Amino acid sequence: MNTLRNGEYFGETNQRVNLEGLTITDTEYTHPYVDWHYHENAYFTFLLQGNMTEGNKKETYSCSAGTLLYHHWEDPHYNSKPDVFTRGFHIELSQSWFDRFDIQKNKVEGSINIKNPALKLLVYQMFKETKTYDISFELAVNQLLVNLFSQLTHQKESSERKPVWVSRINEILHESFTENLSLTELSNILDIHPIHISRDFHKYFHCNLGEYLRKLKLNKSLELLALPHTLTDVALECGFSDQSHFIRCFKENIGITPLKYRNLLKNH
Repeated sequence: MNTLRNGEYFGETNQRVNLEGLTITDTEYTHPYVDWHYHENAYFTFLLQGNMTEGNKKETYSCSAGTLLYHHWEDPHYNSKPDVFTRGFHIELSQSWFDRFDIQKNKVEGSINIKNPALKLLVYQMFKETKTYDISFELAVNQLLVNLFSQLTHQKESSERKPVWVSRINEILHESFTENLSLTELSNILDIHPIHISRDFHKYFHCNLGEYLRKLKLNKSLELLALPHTLTDVALECGFSDQSHFIRCFKENIGITPLKYRNLLKNH
């Protein structure tokens, strides 16, 4: 089985940034199929554009733009992709990085398909930082990454203690975030009192219901911005009331306008 060393991926790497304990790469995937292999370091893969399939010993993921995967060190997997332009953003973490920030990497093992929209937005922000490189770049990336790993670890530890309705409401919100769902409708679907949902939602999702829905909409918009849609079409398809609301919400969460983000994707 092939072992990929630090910063190695199957494809053409367009950008590589080396920081203390971190290797960040922006890579175009050029192989239609990559046989079983593993990487010597733990890393995140964020699919910026295109599609691919990834399989490991437990499951197979169908990945489109906006998919965020975490791979534990030396975790075997394989990849295949259709004949379309496919591009991944990788954040590779050496043991020295975990030691530096006193994070136990063994708390999160195996391969994980991360669906939490808040964690995805953190990775989008890291991608933006690599393209708008300035004096505070390393500080910003490490702060975002520590936050990401802290939330991921907490999410993994608490997943077994969550009541059934938490997973169910998460499924509903992911499937229907563009619709104008009301608290009453969610209450009826879940057969749980709206006060109970309102009181406990923040406990499990670390934000209120409205914030969570906005993050889901933003994640979808970031996926669509990689395609030749107008901003108005993106806004409407993601469930925003109009283009100006979309632009304002996008800038508040990502730090730049949708148009500037689209330009960052082009300048790889």
